[in-house]
Amino acid sequence: MAELLTKETFKEKVFNFEEKNEWDYQGDLPAIVDFYADWCGPCKMVAPILEEISTEYQGKMHVYKIDTDREQELAAAFGIQSIPSLLFIPVNDPPQMAQGALPRESLLKAMKDILHVE
Repeated sequence: MAELLTKETFKEKVFNFEEKNEWDYQGDLPAIVDFYADWCGPCKMVAPILEEISTEYQGKMHVYKIDTDREQELAAAFGIQSIPSLLFIPVNDPPQMAQGALPRESLLKAMKDILHVE
């Protein structure tokens, strides 16, 4: 099940952007962070796919969700202009952002190519 993050839990589990300038991922497994809003149609198309992935790949990666309406400071810190925006976070490499409602096949390809999760 995808975990909903607040600014505080994001700083603990992903990256403390208030204290560090350089990217420093806090997690032990690769992650996808879904920046979304409840009113966003394309976000609603991606949500069930991410839920399936979070169940299928449990223990191999994390799936996090951030409500951009509630966490505006967090969305601004990452320059989120359009939603859904997905942040792919490998353990030892810089994160990569993708925008738009990606189909399942594209998500799985990004997981393999960027996160090294199969």
